[in-house]
Amino acid sequence: MKNAELAVLTLLGEKPRHGYEIEQVIQSRGMREWTEVGFSSIYYQLKKLENEGLIEGQLTETKCGPARKIYRPTPAGWDAARAGVLEALSVPHRCCQPFHLGLANLPGISPDEAIAALQRYRHELLARRDHLQSRWEAQKPLPYFVEAMFDYSVTTVETEVQWVDRFIKRMEAQGPIEAATKDSKGPHTEDKAE
Repeated sequence: MKNAELAVLTLLGEKPRHGYEIEQVIQSRGMREWTEVGFSSIYYQLKKLENEGLIEGQLTETKCGPARKIYRPTPAGWDAARAGVLEALSVPHRCCQPFHLGLANLPGISPDEAIAALQRYRHELLARRDHLQSRWEAQKPLPYFVEAMFDYSVTTVETEVQWVDRFIKRMEAQGPIEAATKDSKGPHTEDKAE
């Protein structure tokens, strides 16, 4: 189950909700820091979960405005939500970030360019940490599990900043990046005239 599906399904597991109410909860808890569910995709996710038999919707009248469809998990939805949460908490997933690709290709750029790029990356990490911390403070008091999401995210970013700091120092001490192979002809390898 994808993150967006699990996010919507588990919010419905807390209590039956309509689409706009799901959006309000996502917004109030700062869940977009951790999930890929956009406002426009909530209704797509609801339809998908309903087609898969994981939720059911019931049209309800409102005192003012049009009727709303309230969704709740089916028995299969409860099982899927439970399994999804247990998997998310117990199985580390591979992280395929563009940053890893950049590290793998350091020999293709100059050390000065690499260090400057890493310093910009560090700056962006600090801005992200500050954003998370301000969102965290502005949302308090929060349920313990939402506190845990903010705490985990801030701690992860701070750890990444520490790693980047160590790597920049290592690069500064190392000097020119060695070519990955002797016969590499990349733009920043030590290529002796033949």
